[in-house]
Amino acid sequence: MTDATYPQVRIVSERLMNPDTVEQVMNLIVATSGVRRIILNGPRLPATVPYGPAKGLPNPTELRRVIKIGGQDVQLEVHVGTIVLELVSRDFIPAIKEACEKGITKFPWYLQEGRYMKTEPSLVDYAKYGPDADKTIIGLTEPGKSGLVILQGTK
Repeated sequence: MTDATYPQVRIVSERLMNPDTVEQVMNLIVATSGVRRIILNGPRLPATVPYGPAKGLPNPTELRRVIKIGGQDVQLEVHVGTIVLELVSRDFIPAIKEACEKGITKFPWYLQEGRYMKTEPSLVDYAKYGPDADKTIIGLTEPGKSGLVILQGTK
């Protein structure tokens, strides 16, 4: 077990969000300063068509683009439908809810509190990352993929 257990919340929208909405709500969330880790979940937006007659050809979509979060460029690789956050304390949940109310205005969404990301490395994580893996990245990225974005000094 970890020494500290951090609360986790999941923001679930009833529709998939466009990049402008994601950018707006993420900047409001990052500005609260109580967020430790963030995962954007949704269906993957591949750069090339993965199968079918057009396999290997460019996949033109306006949804796969660079957005700015906390002053840093982030390449959106998923069509975001769920945002998972790990917070410093439960005291930040009202601020997160307020940020969502301001950022997600065109369709319904809800906020759930629970356990949505790994807090301890599993045997598979040990095999992927080794014994000295940074526990803050466990469950956030896959080795060999594009990796994660670290937002520092956003507030």
